[in-house]
Amino acid sequence: MTDQQYDVIIVGGGLAGLTSAIHLAKHQFRVLIIEKDSFPKHKVCGEYISNEVLPYLNYLGFDPFQFGAQSITDFELTTHNNKVIKAKLPLGGFGISRYEMDHQLYRLAVQHGVSVVQDTVIDVVFTGDGFQVQTKKGKRVTSKITLGTFGKRSNLDMKFQRAFIQEKSPYLAVKTHVSGDFPNNKVALHNFKGGYCGVSKVERNHINLCYITSYEAFKTYKDIDDFQQKVLFQNKALKEVFQHSTPEFEQPLTISQISFATKNPIENHMIMCGDSAGMIHPLCGNGMAMAIRSAQLASDLIISYLQKKIATRSALERAYAKVWKRTFRFRLKVGHFIAYLFRQDWLAPKILLVLRAVPFLLPSIIRMTHGKPMKTQ
Repeated sequence: MTDQQYDVIIVGGGLAGLTSAIHLAKHQFRVLIIEKDSFPKHKVCGEYISNEVLPYLNYLGFDPFQFGAQSITDFELTTHNNKVIKAKLPLGGFGISRYEMDHQLYRLAVQHGVSVVQDTVIDVVFTGDGFQVQTKKGKRVTSKITLGTFGKRSNLDMKFQRAFIQEKSPYLAVKTHVSGDFPNNKVALHNFKGGYCGVSKVERNHINLCYITSYEAFKTYKDIDDFQQKVLFQNKALKEVFQHSTPEFEQPLTISQISFATKNPIENHMIMCGDSAGMIHPLCGNGMAMAIRSAQLASDLIISYLQKKIATRSALERAYAKVWKRTFRFRLKVGHFIAYLFRQDWLAPKILLVLRAVPFLLPSIIRMTHGKPMKTQ
């Protein structure tokens, strides 16, 4: 049996996978996405995106505001003991659900001729001049390039014995949508003992509530409702939102084993994008933009390689690793440091006093965890 051949196979159909597929297809390359879930699907995600990616999304032919995205200009931060600080976002951003955004990007990808298969990749073998990709349903395909955009944690991470997969991942995240009163133009980050919760509007006038906590902090309570009542609601702003809103989901979505450990942007000669390459702490609220930005970096270099402007695979891999680290390493370090500070419950109120006394500090910190508007080729 002859394997089906593609220029690029993308393992995972999230933000990084979809945007990269559209980008490559616009340059007339044959692209296959293999995604284990069907579209559309809700995902545990903060659902706020920095405006740094808007020029790139527009280049791809995607306008999030056409699908109900909310423009966000203001930021609010509270501590577990209800100290508050507010600021304007230096670049601003927008709120849109992963359900809507992934679905619309999927439709755009298909319009550009991208092939999409619902299946699970069980193995990727590098052969020296390309890749052989095997799926759970018995499909076997080959490509010149394979991208790993399969998210936070995958069976392939274990297959490749990636270093981070051996480490304990003590974090648990919970996400739900509600209807209620919350400003369209604000994203809030409310801290509680053991974690923090992001709040922002998305399409259909829904409010996205997504929080992360340690499993150690959570496991002493009998269920999510008990944890929220006894821990989250100590933060008055969170209590107000939860108690004066109507749930839109039958049950909250949860995800565990979240790792913020360092990952390699190249693994088994695959180019890693999005959460597969590295995750910024949700406290910094910019993971979706990072995923999209990494897809652009990868796509630009892949195009140069397939057009023979980059001579060798090793040169491609070195170039991507270099530009990925240059683009994201500093913001990841800042994200780790900020998250560490806010995990110290005694320290967080003192940090807010400093931020209040020196107003320009908060916008400066926000800039450190965000990029500049993305130029397109």
